[in-house]
Amino acid sequence: MGTVLVSSKGQVVIPKELREKYGIEPAEKVEVTEIDNRICVIPLPVNPIKEARGMLKMGKRATRILLEERRKDKKFEEKRVKRWLKK
Repeated sequence: MGTVLVSSKGQVVIPKELREKYGIEPAEKVEVTEIDNRICVIPLPVNPIKEARGMLKMGKRATRILLEERRKDKKFEEKRVKRWLKK
């Protein structure tokens, strides 16, 4: 990728090619984190809500799916309790 210098304030310049490739514009935020003993710079979305939209697309609304799962769990638990009471 390339070599960069660290300034006396700990600042580094992300090479132009990488800024263009990942769409990093001036004044945008990036996350700096450590992963497996490496320093990683991760571009953050300008509007995280907009970026996350549609991430959980399912054929049905999530609430409906959760309610269906809860009904199945309830039936299972009722059967289990009935079996336990018979003993």
